[in-house]
Amino acid sequence: MQDLSNREDIELLVNTFYDIVKKDEVIGHIFNDIIGDNWSQHLPIMYQFWDGIIFSKPGYNGNPIKKHIDIDKKIALQAEHFQRWVLLWNTTVDNMFKGTNADEIKNRASLMIHLLDLKVKMARSGNLIQ
Repeated sequence: MQDLSNREDIELLVNTFYDIVKKDEVIGHIFNDIIGDNWSQHLPIMYQFWDGIIFSKPGYNGNPIKKHIDIDKKIALQAEHFQRWVLLWNTTVDNMFKGTNADEIKNRASLMIHLLDLKVKMARSGNLIQ
């Protein structure tokens, strides 16, 4: 297996991951309810996000914390949802890539998921300072 080496690899990873997520019994309904038929808008945002994370490419200017807090107001996000997301992400990466960038994208995803879970809980309790 090769390492993640370019934008095309990011797109392949993201597409494969979300194909799995859409069908997942634990988190699929969240993505399908929130994104609906707008995958053609969501996926390029994810390509840009991960391209920036791994290859330091500019272009992503979203706010994932605010986005997930807004989602939580519609569908309560639980720790098991975040845990399932990272499990599926890591499994997808491991099935497709091996190397420094593959390890880094898994590490960054894990850090991000823990932060999102914490910030969503803080927002729920009214303790989030932005």
